[in-house]
Amino acid sequence: MKTIIIEDEKPSARRLSRLLSNLDVEVSEMLHSVEEAVEWFLNNPHPDLIFLDIQLSDGLSFEIFDAVEVKSAIIFTTAFDEYALQAFKLNSIDYLLKPIDDEELEAAVNKYRSFKPEKQNMTLNFDDIKNLLVNPLEREYKKRFTARVGQHLKIINADEVESFYSENKGTYAATSDGRNYLLDTTLENLETELEPQTFFRVSRKFYININHIKDIVSYTNSRLQIKLNHFNEQEIIVSRDRVRDFKLWLE
Repeated sequence: MKTIIIEDEKPSARRLSRLLSNLDVEVSEMLHSVEEAVEWFLNNPHPDLIFLDIQLSDGLSFEIFDAVEVKSAIIFTTAFDEYALQAFKLNSIDYLLKPIDDEELEAAVNKYRSFKPEKQNMTLNFDDIKNLLVNPLEREYKKRFTARVGQHLKIINADEVESFYSENKGTYAATSDGRNYLLDTTLENLETELEPQTFFRVSRKFYININHIKDIVSYTNSRLQIKLNHFNEQEIIVSRDRVRDFKLWLE
């Protein structure tokens, strides 16, 4: 397994290399800037695995991939917050928060070893990741939505929405006045449009607004049931694999 580290802080790179050697992972190269990494990739066979810091001395590491097509597996090392990390779950083998913990590093390496993706299948959407890396406090999220009601357009304020949900291939906004409006969007599109401290996707079918939760009840198989102030047409269940993140979000 050919592995390289791209990290601008040389002591951090050396420490990571030592930790990896304890896991029988040999680091063949340590690179420290976007410019250095681009030159290296242009002149060397690409590795199986990259440990990639996000912020390098001369820019974001994503600029490397604007210049060179890299299909290696990636484990991100980052100090970005929990909302940005959602991107890495979808687009990489794993991510590690700095300072890197020995056990978490071992788990990430084991995950790679069990997964062993083919290089040609490692196609990452770095634009999506860059968009999600913007500080949530600085981002502008949608404050209003529109829905067609007969011949009219209804303006719906985001803070009035108790839940966004999908049903029969449509996406609806359930509002605090007990109405349900069909929207011209999808739950997937809403993921980057909703303010993450206010809205949480509890399942494939539901986003809920924290300000409209009336009750949270223990449910079967370690799940949770959410009761909203007005929406009661369907059960809203927090998926088992999202319960932990949901509890963290509540805090």
